[in-house]
Amino acid sequence: MDALARRVSQRVHRRTGRFVLLDVDDSVVRGRRQGLERAVGNLLENAAKFDADSDQPIEVRVRQGEVSVADHGPGIGAADAVRVFDRFYRADTARALPGSGLGLAIVHDVAEAHGGTVFARTRPGGGAEVGFTVERSRLLEPKTPGAKVTADRQRTQGAEGNAVRP
Repeated sequence: MDALARRVSQRVHRRTGRFVLLDVDDSVVRGRRQGLERAVGNLLENAAKFDADSDQPIEVRVRQGEVSVADHGPGIGAADAVRVFDRFYRADTARALPGSGLGLAIVHDVAEAHGGTVFARTRPGGGAEVGFTVERSRLLEPKTPGAKVTADRQRTQGAEGNAVRP
């Protein structure tokens, strides 16, 4: 999941100019790489869209098969949080923005196909946190024997995919 999150973050940075702060462990998930990559991409694209005016980085966290993407935008209302993963659902605040209402529905489908769930909530202090889990049985041991879970906090920067420590 580390390499997947980095690839998607670099792609979103190149497209939007937004910085992405990664906080990832060494989770290895048995699943459909393309589907997982699409789900993470949809989460990041949504965060960039709804938090377009911020100079704060979008935050991606991967921990033991749970992926969450957090922004500093307006957050998600309680009524919308229960529906944002429905096909074609668009919150009133999203109607003027581009999109078809399928991005988070795809995230839901990918999570479900991997035995997981989805979540959307407002962050304390503002913004939204949206993400998904995969079934724990899909987690594999890291490829390096004896590897321990460590956080790697880096800010994705530049079209070349350079990373600099904050």
